[in-house]
Amino acid sequence: MGELINPTALFKCLADDTRTRMTLLIAREGELCVCELTAALAQSQPKISRHLAVLRAAGVLADRRQGQWVYYRLHPELPAWATELLKGVVEANQAWLENQARRLCEMDGRPVKQALCC
Repeated sequence: MGELINPTALFKCLADDTRTRMTLLIAREGELCVCELTAALAQSQPKISRHLAVLRAAGVLADRRQGQWVYYRLHPELPAWATELLKGVVEANQAWLENQARRLCEMDGRPVKQALCC
């Protein structure tokens, strides 16, 4: 990440409902793979991947590969104010993420690493 993200860039990334929900789910869970996000958000894999690319390019998310899975997490160099903001939004809006969290927990074939989410 070349330059630290600023508030305008962060809020522009989160101006899309799908990107906001996936970012907050990742902040809530710590790390999620594309298949988990497609199940939780009930969206196609190409759409999820497109949104992940925007968040990764902005420096909001980082990824890592583990076998066949690519996991996404909040970027470790994300400024503390941004991480605290996202985690605060998650805590204050559990009901807003309830449907996505439920679908995530009910997902069949979920990667073993994240099997205990609830």
